[in-house]
Amino acid sequence: MEQLFEHAAISNGITVRVSASFLPEQSEVSEGHWFWAYHIRIENHGDEPAQLVTRHWRITDAAGRVSIVTGDGVVGEQPRLLPGRSHDYVSGCPLETPHGTMEGSYSFRRDDGTIFDAAIPFFPLAAPATAQR
Repeated sequence: MEQLFEHAAISNGITVRVSASFLPEQSEVSEGHWFWAYHIRIENHGDEPAQLVTRHWRITDAAGRVSIVTGDGVVGEQPRLLPGRSHDYVSGCPLETPHGTMEGSYSFRRDDGTIFDAAIPFFPLAAPATAQR
């Protein structure tokens, strides 16, 4: 079954697609812990290879608390995308509220050493009403 991506951003020849799912089996709602998985597909529609080197996330919960997450690569990888190729990965996000948002960017390096950013689209994290305290 093809993954349905709900959100997308295009910048510098890179398309980032995102789909998020609430995971009740990983959540402890009675303890104030909600958990989502998100699936990312990164597509290189440019004319040159590009290697993802770092990630930059801004995660905001329903109380307005902001977490900034930065680091090398994604899930332990720094994929190099040839033109026309894509890279998929799945990761997760815990929150202390039943709603929140995520957005950010990836930094890429071209073969000539040029660094550029590609936007990660803004997307909501929302638990169903049945999973609220």
